[in-house]
Amino acid sequence: MIVSYSGLAAFHAVAEAESFTGAAKARNLSQPTLSAQVKALEDAYGVRLFDRMGRHVRLTPLGQSLFVITARLFTAQDEAQALLAGTRTLQRGHLRIAADSATHVMPALARMRANYPGLTFSLTIGNSSEVVDQIMDFAADVAITARPNSDPRIYSIKLRSDHLVAFIAADHELARHDSIPIEAFAGQDIVLRERGSITREVFENRLSMAGVKPMNLLEVQSREAVREAVAAGFGIGVVFEAEFRPEPNLKRLILTGADFSVGEYVACRAERRRLPLVRSFFETVPQIIDGV
Repeated sequence: MIVSYSGLAAFHAVAEAESFTGAAKARNLSQPTLSAQVKALEDAYGVRLFDRMGRHVRLTPLGQSLFVITARLFTAQDEAQALLAGTRTLQRGHLRIAADSATHVMPALARMRANYPGLTFSLTIGNSSEVVDQIMDFAADVAITARPNSDPRIYSIKLRSDHLVAFIAADHELARHDSIPIEAFAGQDIVLRERGSITREVFENRLSMAGVKPMNLLEVQSREAVREAVAAGFGIGVVFEAEFRPEPNLKRLILTGADFSVGEYVACRAERRRLPLVRSFFETVPQIIDGV
């Protein structure tokens, strides 16, 4: 049996919109027509793809698995259309970016927006592991991440090197210093991001290599929460130098005694690197980093 393209397209639209009404509007179809296409697909295979809940729907486990496949299918279709339609002129299009920090992303997007006013953008922020997952799951077109990757399915280039620094509340006992060795963390309380954060991964690795054991660890879910916790006296925070914003109640400390340098990369799925929007982003970000 050959699967119905119209049925897959209808299913994908409803899965994205999480409702038949929203999907019908997005595809410029009547709701009965869209519903009939999805029902025909379900009936052809004797399956249920959605749980209907009033005006909204929820994917069944089988529907979730199919949605992963249709996301790849229609992403590839969009890529083919973009390539053949000549959108290399970048007069229109939508770029989805995932990043583990907005520090270098926003200037690049501002440059692209100035050069190509017809473009639109969406940006999601997560830890380094989440960012890589976004491009692998086709949820993002490009990513900026501090996590190096040897997966052959991912194309990446190194943008720059940064390094970790510590910061503390201005009244902390270490505030009289401008730098501290890694051994100074022994017996100290520290504040770090959740697991999956490259900042935490690198820092904990350096502590382990040096045989240094802190006292207590407070785990929080964002950089902003790290800053708030440190300012409130919960311990020493660690952040990339480029991400540290000076404030009167916080003091930055240079870290010594270990290699705290970390690379930053722009990445995408390897097969998508030549798409006009993706290629332009890869060209624009290094220009911003280099100050062009």
